[in-house]
Amino acid sequence: MEPAKELAVNALYQPCNLDELAFETTADLEGVHEIIGQPRAVEAVQFSIGIEQEGYNVFVLGPTGVGRHTLVCQYFADKAAGEAPPSDWVYVNNFAEGSKPHALRLPSGKGRELQQDMEQLIEELQTALSTAFESEEYQTRRQEAQQEFQEQQEQAFEEVQQKAREKNLALLRTPSGLIFAPVRDGEVLSAQEVQELSTEVRQQLEGEVEKLQEELQKKLQQMPRLQRQMQERIRALNREIAAFAVGGLIDDLRTKHAALSNVVSYLEAVQKDVVENVQNFFPQEGGSQGAQSETPVTARGSQEGNPLLRRYRVNVLVDHSDDRGAPVIYEDNPTQQNLVGRVEHVAQMGALLTDFNLIKAGALHRANGGYLILDAAKVLQQPFAWESLKRALRANQLRIESPGQMYSLISTVSLEPEPIPLDVKVALIGDAVLYYLLSSYDPEFSELFKVAADFAEQMERTSASQMQYARLIAHLVQKYELHPFDRAAVARIIEQSAREVGDAQRLSTRVGGIADLLREANYWAGANHQTNGSSDPHIVTAADVQKAISARIFRSDRLRERMQESIVRETILIDTEGEAVGQINGLSVIQLGSFAFGRPSRITASIRMGSGEVVDIERKVDLSGPIHAKGVLILSGFLGARYGTEQPLSLSASLVFEQSYGGVDGDSASSAELYALLSAIAEVPIKQSLAVTGSVNQHGQVQAIGGANEKIEGFFDICRARGLTGQQGVLIPAANTKHLMLRQDVVNAVAEGQFHVYSVETIDQGIELLTGVPAGERDAEGTYPSDSINALVQARLTELARKRSEFNAATKKDEAA
Repeated sequence: MEPAKELAVNALYQPCNLDELAFETTADLEGVHEIIGQPRAVEAVQFSIGIEQEGYNVFVLGPTGVGRHTLVCQYFADKAAGEAPPSDWVYVNNFAEGSKPHALRLPSGKGRELQQDMEQLIEELQTALSTAFESEEYQTRRQEAQQEFQEQQEQAFEEVQQKAREKNLALLRTPSGLIFAPVRDGEVLSAQEVQELSTEVRQQLEGEVEKLQEELQKKLQQMPRLQRQMQERIRALNREIAAFAVGGLIDDLRTKHAALSNVVSYLEAVQKDVVENVQNFFPQEGGSQGAQSETPVTARGSQEGNPLLRRYRVNVLVDHSDDRGAPVIYEDNPTQQNLVGRVEHVAQMGALLTDFNLIKAGALHRANGGYLILDAAKVLQQPFAWESLKRALRANQLRIESPGQMYSLISTVSLEPEPIPLDVKVALIGDAVLYYLLSSYDPEFSELFKVAADFAEQMERTSASQMQYARLIAHLVQKYELHPFDRAAVARIIEQSAREVGDAQRLSTRVGGIADLLREANYWAGANHQTNGSSDPHIVTAADVQKAISARIFRSDRLRERMQESIVRETILIDTEGEAVGQINGLSVIQLGSFAFGRPSRITASIRMGSGEVVDIERKVDLSGPIHAKGVLILSGFLGARYGTEQPLSLSASLVFEQSYGGVDGDSASSAELYALLSAIAEVPIKQSLAVTGSVNQHGQVQAIGGANEKIEGFFDICRARGLTGQQGVLIPAANTKHLMLRQDVVNAVAEGQFHVYSVETIDQGIELLTGVPAGERDAEGTYPSDSINALVQARLTELARKRSEFNAATKKDEAA
């Protein structure tokens, strides 16, 4: 068995070779505009854009900061720039059924043009109609109609009066109505004179009056009919005059828009409605006076002063007159109404009123014929938004409905705008977890979003990729108008990128984090120059980048500092010197937002005679998660496989993280727990100057873990605070060697022999290093060397098995007695 390897200095940090960066500053580089390190995502987005089939919308999944939004916007914009602007959409009044406005599809720019034409038409119609109805011809013909009615009315009364005179009676108008009275010598008889007449004469007069009243009643009953005839004649006159005044104006528009059949049909409907409702163009005086006379009052009124004229306006829902390509829309607040549109209301006299002019477009309307970008989490957080989006994509049409209408929650009469055909490519941006949840729990999701653009968090680190990274940095420097970065500064950023992904052979693709570091380094370049004048303020150096990194850590590491202080002051017990049986320094990582740091923990093990159970105290009190519990069970499997093949394990062991008051999870401490357990069984002390991280399998192989850099640095900080002795160090899995990008102070300490980093592949390698005692290998007869750890463990377990057997025999003997 090979011993554990102490890692050389060059294995602890992989610097960026400046010779591979062929430039002096980023000003010498041509920036790369595309997203780097994302070939899979780029191909998926391009495929989604290129395929013109239903359901091939794209879900862009990946962590924040990797350039998801930038890439989608870039490729959508490039595609949209080569496409023609889509159609305009307008809503106009449905004169047959006002609650169902018509949607008109118009060529780009024609919507605003039609709107302006109709605004002008309304103004011109008011002028033309006012002139027409003030004309002498109209006034004469209207007066003729009225005069004819008056003549017919007078003639009817004259006939009755003539018959009355022949009977010596007169027709009189009184406050109570029309009456007949006897006449003598041209004078109406008084009531007394009537009473003085003979009974025969009075009876004769009464008979004549009754006949005349019947005749008068017939004449009066004809008056409403004559009046209706007059009114109909005036209405016909109004229509004739209106048609003459309107016809020329609308004919001009009809000729202008002759190529648009839907506009021509609309103009014909407008002309018909104007003729039928010409009175809407004139404010009515005296309440219903105009309606009674069927004659428009000739004072003109504006649209604002006359709301009835709103029916002839054009509501431009989507206007592409200023666009030079297909639209690319990002909706930051994707509520249901912001997505599919809404119908607004206005309060008037205590009531909520609406019409087609209050229909407002949603993001899907604006993106129709182009591309729409949405944040998946924001859509799902908004009530009804997700269902409305799916309904629109599934039906390929946009229907404006309020949530109350969709789910029959209200019965208030509202508008039902005509649906609009939908042709849009949608990109949803979200985390991978959200994508897989939707795929699992929403059957419609996979039908509507058939393409997944999966963004990676890291890319391979090679000479070529480092140069590509440098061009990306140059692009970001230009984009944010920063000072140029010299070659060493770019190299330091590349090294920090590898550190952030925890892998010396990979680089981070989180462009957002890189941009933040660039801006902060640019700030410190200016601040450092003002402070000491030591650097050129127009060039950002590696020292400025390092200052930005250090300042970022300083702003976030208050809790780390307090924990280290508690260890140095021995409030939390961690030994960095000496030896102890069944005790070891394990290493863990604490994540606080974007800042992570390592923290050593004392792990102890105790054993006693028992039935082979390894007790995880953390698990017993519900302070550990399932992964940690799995790691402890693996320890039982290892002990049983190595030492329990010939005899039962007759021990009980307890494992615990000392002074741990929070949750514990993960299996990165399982190798440390096994070392402590072996030490406790063999009664061989472990060097407290060493700390351990790594998981273990049932065969005793040490496996890779996460956060290796932070764990090493966490133990190093404690050792340095107490004083480096040259004996301290950390054991890590050999598989983690390629991940090391340690701080420079740690690298320097290793170079000076003050600190050590060891890589181990097996538990046997680790236990030898920790105890200074050989682990021992089985010989041909299956026994271990007598002075080895394995032999001591085997002997102790054999002794415990013997004692348990004797104890069981004695117990049975006592029970028998």
